[in-house]
Amino acid sequence: MRQKTDLQQSIFDIIPEHNIGRELKAISDFIDQCSTLVERVHQDLSSLNVKDTGRTGFTSDQVLRFAFLKQYTGFSYRELSFYLQDSETFKAFSRCWKKSPSSSSLQSLISSIKASTWEHINRQILERAVDSNIEKGRVTRTDSTITETHIHKPTDNELLLDSVRVMARLLKQAEKLSKVRFSWRNRIRVCKKLSRLIRFSPKKDHKKLYRQLVSHTEKMWFQLADIQTFMCTFGVHDENKFRTWSEEVENYLDLAWCVIEQTDWRVFKGIKVSAKDKIFSIFEDHTDLIVKGNRQIQYGHKLNLTTGKSGLVIDLVIEDGNPTDSQTTLKMLQRQVEIYKRPPRQVSLDGGYASKANLEHAKELGIKDVAFHKKRGLNVPDMVKSNWVYKKLRAFRAGIEGNIATLKDRFNLRRCNWKGLDRFKAYVWSSVVAYNLVTLARKT
Repeated sequence: MRQKTDLQQSIFDIIPEHNIGRELKAISDFIDQCSTLVERVHQDLSSLNVKDTGRTGFTSDQVLRFAFLKQYTGFSYRELSFYLQDSETFKAFSRCWKKSPSSSSLQSLISSIKASTWEHINRQILERAVDSNIEKGRVTRTDSTITETHIHKPTDNELLLDSVRVMARLLKQAEKLSKVRFSWRNRIRVCKKLSRLIRFSPKKDHKKLYRQLVSHTEKMWFQLADIQTFMCTFGVHDENKFRTWSEEVENYLDLAWCVIEQTDWRVFKGIKVSAKDKIFSIFEDHTDLIVKGNRQIQYGHKLNLTTGKSGLVIDLVIEDGNPTDSQTTLKMLQRQVEIYKRPPRQVSLDGGYASKANLEHAKELGIKDVAFHKKRGLNVPDMVKSNWVYKKLRAFRAGIEGNIATLKDRFNLRRCNWKGLDRFKAYVWSSVVAYNLVTLARKT
């Protein structure tokens, strides 16, 4: 049975007197003082269905510390596994003197912590910041950014090729599960050739090549669907593995058919597909197409961030789709009221959040000064009490650009390489929590 904490501490848990060591010591003390953090992590790890017998495994306290180190250092799981064996400081912080985790163990444990747990941890950080008089949320600033998903640039030919590759893999797995040699043709090679021809051939030849590529993809689709039906009828020896395989087949068959239809509309019929109905990856099908202003297209999810005077991230919202900033203004302000049980005194927002309706809603919430980076037809006296206050709040808003840059460059928020929407949210929140813990440690 997994323990929450290791009751017997090592006499060797000594962290060196260095800037990094002092940060880690302050963060370690914070985790020790907030017992609810380990409790929430323990609840998430309980869903792994670990048997009560056998070795106890790593404690929930250790897993939380592993997760922080992962985002704090930016290491891969393999690198983190090495440093947890090699570094005395990391051993002392994570309290894993008895044994060190493998990279696969780290991946399984860290990815089990849910986004809601990370958000809870962030709320505890904000409470500590209020008690320590570091951040009271009286003056806040809000801006949006984008975190990309781990996909290549989506084109119709690449999406079709990805579908064929996945279906071929599932067909090979079917043969292993059923121990039957099915009669099917592996079309990866010919599809790869067609995809490459489409990439480098003139546009006038594209339709002919796409017809061949779509035809091969459809044949693979029907082969997989027929074999799944056959296996459902006659069954296999390992029911659990078959159930998992069948669920994966259902998911990828749906996605592959959507890709085929999407290609038909776009290439053969010349019909534009809206971004919300378009599939950009069969592996990360939750990916949104994001365009901010006149900048280049990005594939991922839009984030709305709120920070305070201390630089701490007060709030984070991962948006569904690509709503305009002005559509999310009221939601972001209401969430600040929920966090602190009162409205902020002054808020400064990017120009995209500006509108007359949003200004009226902000005033109704009890916010005295609301400064938008761009006026967009609004008068300064309606937003704030003086031109001097408006200039100060505009200058204050610029500071969030530095916060976002630090999150992206230092805490790996630029691109998420975890799979699935739930794990994407957990990754983003874990980066924010790591950033906030370091910021809090430096100010205490």
